[in-house]
Amino acid sequence: MRWLPVLVLVCVAAAARAETVRICYNYGCLVEAEAEFDEPQLARVRALLGTAESAEDERERLAVAIGWLLGWAGRQTPIAADRGGNYADDGVRGRMDCIDHSTTTTRLLRLLEARGWLRFHRVLDPVLRVRFLFDAHYSAQIEELPEAAGDDAKAVEAARHVVDSWFRDNGQPA
Repeated sequence: MRWLPVLVLVCVAAAARAETVRICYNYGCLVEAEAEFDEPQLARVRALLGTAESAEDERERLAVAIGWLLGWAGRQTPIAADRGGNYADDGVRGRMDCIDHSTTTTRLLRLLEARGWLRFHRVLDPVLRVRFLFDAHYSAQIEELPEAAGDDAKAVEAARHVVDSWFRDNGQPA
């Protein structure tokens, strides 16, 4: 019986290391569900991002990490049914449009940023691109940190990049 408090503390500590993120789906963030990422999953993401040697390398690794996180979220939520674009999964529960993807991906990026795993970028709010007045598309967005540009940091405006998981099926790199 005297081991019960120790067992409770161990369980609480293990649960505290997991991270929960709200996942949007069914177009326009109409429905949200929570996905939990455990410590082994997060350690895998940290190991992947921790070896990035440049801003470009970090972006390539972020694409993979976001794919992993969305794939793991798909094991807990209906987003496993999501297919790239808006038509391959039309009418399917768990489908995601660009609003769902940009919102969810931004939340995942903020998780990585909060843990200090982004060394070359910072997370911005989602960005809207409009072509031909009616073709609108939202994407998650990151900005290269001035230190990442090296000696040219003052001469170059901070580069912004999208991290867009909408084009591919659930679990694939962004």
